[in-house]
Amino acid sequence: MASRVGWFALGSITAIAALASGAYIYIRAGGVPMATSAAPLPLESAIAQLALAASYGNAAQQTTPLPLDEANLQAGARKYTEYCSVCHGEPDAQPTAIANGMFPTPPQLFLHPVTSDPEGITFWKVTNGIRMTGMPAFQNTLSDTDRWQVTMVLAHADRLPPRVLASLAP
Repeated sequence: MASRVGWFALGSITAIAALASGAYIYIRAGGVPMATSAAPLPLESAIAQLALAASYGNAAQQTTPLPLDEANLQAGARKYTEYCSVCHGEPDAQPTAIANGMFPTPPQLFLHPVTSDPEGITFWKVTNGIRMTGMPAFQNTLSDTDRWQVTMVLAHADRLPPRVLASLAP
């Protein structure tokens, strides 16, 4: 009986070592495309979405502590234009060359608004960024108030007051 367990353990260790060696050789030989123009690997998007969803924690329960008024929306629009629009676009504008050159392509937040996302999730993304996507973290760049104001603009992107919308125009 002990002999079977030993052979099983040896076989398992050998299989794991062979898989790890094969993966290393595949990667080292250029099997994993790193160009932004390359197609995603099988399961890459699914794994990334799963990991991202697990990272949110209780962010979906957070709501903005700021009043929803034109002053906060204008301030958020200014920050969005300064920090976000080069990747995420402006109302009625085509994606920029920078956005078109990124992988994954950043969502165009006025063509495909994230108004159905909980505010806390948007705030989490603005605060923490998203690894390996080009989305930077703004926790050390923008204040909590600034990040909530940007979040408010995105949460209400489909129903912004005309003056706020005009300030976002290219």
